[in-house]
Amino acid sequence: MSSVDNNSVFKGVDVHAKSNHSEHHTSELPEDQLTVRRGQAFKVTLNLSKPFKQGLDSLVLNASTGGSHASEEKGTSCRFGIPDVTGRRASWTARRDAGSSASSLAVLITAPADAPVGKYHLKATLWGEDKMVATLVLLFNPWFSGDAVFMPDEQERQEYVLNEQGVIYRGSSNYISPLNWDFGHCVSFIPLVLLEQFEDDMVEICCQVLDSNLNYKNNPGSDLASRGDPAYVGRVVSAMINGPDDRGVLMGNWSDSFAGGFSPSHWSGSHDILTLWKKNKYQTVKYGQCWVFAGVMCSVMRLLGIPTRVVSNYVSAHDTNSNLTIDVYHADEGAEHKESPDSIWNYHVWVESWMKRPDLKDGVVFDGWQVLDATPQEASNGLYQCGPASLAAILKGETELPYDVPFVFAEVNADCVDWLTKADGTDEMMTSDTKRVGKSISTKAVGYDKRVDITRSYKHREGSEAERAVFKYALSDDKDSGGEDSAGGESSAGGESSAGGESSAGGEGSAGGEGSAGGEPDGGTSQPPAPPAPPLPPPQLTIRFDEMSVPEYGKDVQLRLVLSSEGRVERKLKIHISVDAMHYNGTFVATIQSEVKEETLHPLRELSLPIVIPARSYQEHMRKADSLKVLAVVTDKRHPDKIYLAEDDVILRDAPVIVTVSGFVRQYQEAAGEVIFMNPIQETLTDMTLSLSGSGLLRQELEYKLPDQSPNTRIRVQFKFTPHRTGKKWLTADIHSSMFKDFKGRCEVNVRL
Repeated sequence: MSSVDNNSVFKGVDVHAKSNHSEHHTSELPEDQLTVRRGQAFKVTLNLSKPFKQGLDSLVLNASTGGSHASEEKGTSCRFGIPDVTGRRASWTARRDAGSSASSLAVLITAPADAPVGKYHLKATLWGEDKMVATLVLLFNPWFSGDAVFMPDEQERQEYVLNEQGVIYRGSSNYISPLNWDFGHCVSFIPLVLLEQFEDDMVEICCQVLDSNLNYKNNPGSDLASRGDPAYVGRVVSAMINGPDDRGVLMGNWSDSFAGGFSPSHWSGSHDILTLWKKNKYQTVKYGQCWVFAGVMCSVMRLLGIPTRVVSNYVSAHDTNSNLTIDVYHADEGAEHKESPDSIWNYHVWVESWMKRPDLKDGVVFDGWQVLDATPQEASNGLYQCGPASLAAILKGETELPYDVPFVFAEVNADCVDWLTKADGTDEMMTSDTKRVGKSISTKAVGYDKRVDITRSYKHREGSEAERAVFKYALSDDKDSGGEDSAGGESSAGGESSAGGESSAGGEGSAGGEGSAGGEPDGGTSQPPAPPAPPLPPPQLTIRFDEMSVPEYGKDVQLRLVLSSEGRVERKLKIHISVDAMHYNGTFVATIQSEVKEETLHPLRELSLPIVIPARSYQEHMRKADSLKVLAVVTDKRHPDKIYLAEDDVILRDAPVIVTVSGFVRQYQEAAGEVIFMNPIQETLTDMTLSLSGSGLLRQELEYKLPDQSPNTRIRVQFKFTPHRTGKKWLTADIHSSMFKDFKGRCEVNVRL
């Protein structure tokens, strides 16, 4: 409650932060800043020097955002009061609350459901005196049916708006790996005795994300007025999370050097990144990759009130020329590795946000989940931004709709053409694969830490008539014929189960066709003999990789290449097996090993070849790489034009980091924890650091320098911390060394009052 001088008609103001925050689902945000949602009333009490007489006195209120750029015409400033002074619908409103007394006036104020979000100044004029009532932040309201982000299910609202703990899926389609992520978008009330330590105001940071965008700098009035549209806000945030063109939050880096910043694998949550951006006076933080961009964007969107979830697409295509075809080059024996302008990522991570799309055709068809991608891959309208692309539009192949639907459609639907690069530099086409891209599209389940496969929300079953019809429709210029509607009637299903472990075997299918037999028709004249039938191609070759054991960092990787055929004759095969260290975005790092074998495949029997990748051969390269690509190129020696391909992207399981917290943990009381780590390799680890983080538990990331660690030794680190928020929290430990990328562990901490 604020105070004023004794001569003022205003004796104080109570913004009822605690009760307003509880009713507006913002109770986890600081109470020194009133944060409410549009379309829902909040209470403000004015303590007055004399009674307010209903019907005789007039209270005039003004709510404005954008300072000098506020405009009644553009909807960023509104004059209203008791009685109503506007008479306009869809404007701010005020009404007297029954809780008023002789010396106080309780007012219920409601912002319209389409009001621009952001920071507002609320002023009052009464009996000729002006008063600044409050500075408040207005958010989107997924609890109100009139808001464009309304989400009807309460469990989903809890998950996609309020949940601070989540899972981001990485790895590969055969090695799906969960990464726990701390979205950390809420901060509880901080006692006055600790206020000087508290600098991590996430509300202020997220407002600064909006105020730093280039649209605001170029035309602030228009930008402010557009902030009532979640599609506009989502597009702005997707541009602001990355840093190439607008001094955004994060700088991307897919190189082998992260000098001057942190490796993207260092981060465990959004909070440290956003607070570092603020601490550095909004200079871009170094560095991030796709899952980091997505995690930070999810935090900002959720705090602004837009339901958002993180989504991972496995075998994700980056189509640079918009032809829905990805060219992939494989080096033959003695050939150099060749890069393609296109690429296939092991996985790519973006977010989906829930909103209506009245800007698109056909009414509500394209409402719901919208893809937004903050990773700076391709410029859109001159900026590195992507979306919102309607998920319904992607499923239907409506690639003419805004925003960036063609790019996202290609990420999950593009066809792959594999080329074999010969030693002389020429390329020979091996296979064309329509089913490789867009597998196991994953997100966290509502209410628990399980993976949900949502592939069928993006595409029809691979190889189905509906899937091919939508693909052709997406490529066509004629969008009047209908995509999904003309696709043979397959409807969108829920989710597919996780993909199995069999690699895609390339090669051509068995072509048909015996020629017709010659002969002489009854009563006819003699005909020349028919040409001899062409030789039948060899039967299809099936290739797969089997794991002999779970691949673990620091241990030899043991696989088995298994070949089989339904043919009834033996086949002489030339088999080229190579292992490359790769970045997850498809960029080549180094060749680890390569060998050529000649083997015989006997009829109706499997040919099994062991593959061993020694730890000593991959360790140096895996400091830079993310996966091991095991590739088998098989040539039928009797039919050298028949070349078959199989590949497997192996993800090494991290060495365990064990985190424990002892005893009961209480708010504002010191607690004790311990981290244990065993050296997983047969070398001494150097330049080691331990980082600890956890929103609600630590106010900032803690870092410890660790001594060198000999092979087969265990290191223990004990530490103290003082939690400042109650409830279930997660404490994350990150171990880093010059010998490997970051290994992580975490433990759940239940903080009690």
